[in-house]
Amino acid sequence: MKYFSKKLSLAASTAFGCVALFGCSSSDSNNAASTTGMTSVESAVDVCGDYTAYEDGLGNTYCIDKTTGAVIYSVLVDGSIVYTTLEESSAASSDASSTDVGTSSASTASNAVCGETTNPTSIVGDLYFYSDASGSYYYNITDASCTKVYLTVASSSSAAEVTSSETLATSSATATSSTTGVTTSSSSIASTGSTPVVTFSTSGVSVENNNNCVEIDGSVVKILCAGIYYFSGTSNDGQIMVTASTEDKVYLYLNGLTLTSSDAPIYSQSSDKTFIVAVSGTINTLKDGNSRTNVYSYTKDGETKTDTTGAVIYAKDDLTIKGSGTLNVTGNYNNGIHTTKDLKIKYDDEFGGAPTITVTTKNHALKGKNSVAIDGGTLTLTTSEGDGIKSDEDDATELAEGKGYIEITGGKITVNSGDKGIKASNYILIDDSVSVPTLTVVASGDSAKALKADSSIYIYAGTLNLTSKKDDGIHANANVYLEGGTVTVSALDDGVHADNNLYLNGATVNVTTSTEAFEGVYIYANAGITAVYGTDDGWNAAGGSKNEGASASTGNSWGGNMGGGAISTSVGYIVITGGYHYISVSGNDVDVLDANGTATQTGGVLILEILSRSGSSSGNLGGSGWGGGTGSGSCSTNQAGGLIDTDNGYTITGGVLLGFGSQTEEYPSCTATSYTNSNYYGSSSAAFKPQGSGSMIIYGGSVTSVSVVDVSSMTAVNFPNGLTYYYK
Repeated sequence: MKYFSKKLSLAASTAFGCVALFGCSSSDSNNAASTTGMTSVESAVDVCGDYTAYEDGLGNTYCIDKTTGAVIYSVLVDGSIVYTTLEESSAASSDASSTDVGTSSASTASNAVCGETTNPTSIVGDLYFYSDASGSYYYNITDASCTKVYLTVASSSSAAEVTSSETLATSSATATSSTTGVTTSSSSIASTGSTPVVTFSTSGVSVENNNNCVEIDGSVVKILCAGIYYFSGTSNDGQIMVTASTEDKVYLYLNGLTLTSSDAPIYSQSSDKTFIVAVSGTINTLKDGNSRTNVYSYTKDGETKTDTTGAVIYAKDDLTIKGSGTLNVTGNYNNGIHTTKDLKIKYDDEFGGAPTITVTTKNHALKGKNSVAIDGGTLTLTTSEGDGIKSDEDDATELAEGKGYIEITGGKITVNSGDKGIKASNYILIDDSVSVPTLTVVASGDSAKALKADSSIYIYAGTLNLTSKKDDGIHANANVYLEGGTVTVSALDDGVHADNNLYLNGATVNVTTSTEAFEGVYIYANAGITAVYGTDDGWNAAGGSKNEGASASTGNSWGGNMGGGAISTSVGYIVITGGYHYISVSGNDVDVLDANGTATQTGGVLILEILSRSGSSSGNLGGSGWGGGTGSGSCSTNQAGGLIDTDNGYTITGGVLLGFGSQTEEYPSCTATSYTNSNYYGSSSAAFKPQGSGSMIIYGGSVTSVSVVDVSSMTAVNFPNGLTYYYK
C-alpha cells in the first residue's frame, strides 16, 4: 500500500495555484520536506477515483483519463498531488525545459519531443506523456537518449489503513422536530490532514484524522471539501451532509454504517460529483423519517436557493454508487435514492465488483432527473406507490441534449412497483457491458407499464421478465427496437406497444398473455424468434397514438380491451422479411394478423393460430354468422377478420406462411381440411403442430400445399413458448 501525505511543495503551490485533490493550505507548504504524520490511507487506485491510476515504478502515480489519454492530476513520490491547469500550457510551450513540479496541458506543436510528431497528451514537469497501442508512456526531456517509460496500471486495495490518532469527539445531540431553517454555503475550506474516519454511536460522533474538512453539528456530519471519508457505526438520528465546492469530488465510504434520520441520512447539497462506496464485506443500512421539517438554504451561481430533501439518499449533483458491499435503503417519506443530476450504479474491478442494493420506499426507488445508468450490481427495488427506476427530465434544453434517459447495461435487477416499473422521459436502453443484465419487473398500478419511454426503447441484450398487471408490458411513445436478448412479457393490455414503429430485429420474445401482443403503426419483422398470445389481436398495425390512461371503452385510436373502438385511419403496415414468428389469439372478434393498411411477407416464417372459435355467432366460413364469399382452395372468406385481416391486402413473395383456424378475411392459398393437435401439418420443407383443432389451414410462400407431415428427419426451431417449427 502506498503512502500519501496529501501535501504540495511550496514551489508547486505557488506556481500552479495549489489545485489538489485533497485541497491545500498554508500548513501544507510548511510541511513540504516532512513526512511526519504521513498516513497509510489509500492505494493509487483509490486516489485516482474515476480516472485510471498508472505507476512508473519510481513511486509516482498518474491519474489518466482513459478516453483522452491526458494526465488529469499526478500523485508524486513526495506526496504532492497536482492538477493540470490551462494557465500552465503557455508556460510549458515557451519553456519546454522547465523543471517546476507541475502539470500542464499541451497546446502547441512545439511541445513534440523525442521524434514524436504530435503534441503530448500532458506535461508533468520534465515528463512528456504520449500513448500508443501498447499503452501510456512518457519521455523525460533531461534524458538525452529519449527512453520511453511505459506506465503500468496500479493495483487496487480493499480498504484503508489509518495510523494517525488525531481524534475529535463531540457530544450527541437530537435534531429538533420543529421547522428548522438550515443555512449552508459551498465551502472553500482545504484539507490539512489525512483521510477522516467518522464513527456514529449512541453517545455521539467521533472523527479520526479530521483534516479540516469535517464539521460536526450535533449529529450532523458536514463534509466541506474534496476527498475520501469513511463512515461506520450506528445512529438513531444522524446525517451526512456534503457542502463542498462545486468543483470537488467527494467519496463517502460506507464501512458498516447504520444511519436513521428524521431527514435524509445522506444529503449531498453541493459538490461536482459525490461517490458512495459500499465497502466490500460490509452491510450498510439507511432509513429516513416519514416527514420533513428542515428547509435548507444555500447559494448556487450567486443565487440563494431553498431545498427540502426528498429521499433517503438525496443529491443535488452527480451521484455514483459503487463498491462490492451491501446497501439497504428504507424510504418512509418519498424516494429511496434520488439525484437531480445523473445517477450511476457501477461495476468496478478496482472496488471488488458492484454493490448489492435493496430499496424499499413509498415513491420512486431510484431517480436520476438527468439520467440513470446501471452497469452492475444486484438491485431489489420495491415501491408502494411510485416507479422502480425513473428519469423525468422535463427541461427542453436538457432533453435536446439527450438527458432524461435510462441505460441498463449489466446487473441483476428486480422491481416490484406500485406504479411503472421503469420510466424515462427520453429513451430506455438495455444492453450488456461487463455482464449481461437480468431484469425482472412487476408493475401494479393503474396505467402502469413495466417499461415506459417518452421516446424510444432499445433492447439489445439481457434476460427480461416483464409483467404489467393493469397496462402495457413495453410502451414507447416513439419506436421499440427488439434487437437481442430474451424478453418475456405478461400484460393486461398490450404486450409491446410503439406509437410509431416496432422492430423485431433479433430478440427472442414471448408474450404469454395480452390483449394485443404487438402493436405499432409499422411492424417490421426482420429477425429473431417470437411467440405471442392475445385476446384481441396478435399483431396489430394501426395509426394514431394511444393516450395513456384512455379508457378502452371510449374507443381510442389504438382500439382497446376486447376490441375497444374503431381505428380512425387506414394507416398501419406489417412487413415480414425474416425471423420465426408464432402468433395466436382466442376470444370473440379476434384477428391474428391485423393491419389497417397492407401486410407484406418476403421472407421469414409466420405461423398463425386461432386457439378458440372467433365471431359472435355459431356460423363457420360461409355460414349464417359471416356470409363470406368463396376463395381459392375451396375455402370461404368473411369480412370479420380471423387469421389475416388487412384493409389493403396481404402479399407474400417468399418465406413460409402457415395458418390454423376456422375463419379469415384473406389468404394467399387455403385448404378446407380438419386438423388436430396430434399431427404436424405443412409440406416436406416446413411443418408445425397446432395447439388446437379447426377446419381450415392457410398457407403461402415456399409452402404450395399442406398435408400431415413426418418431421423425424427435419430440423427443429423452438419457440420460447415451448412449441416447435420444423424445416428442411
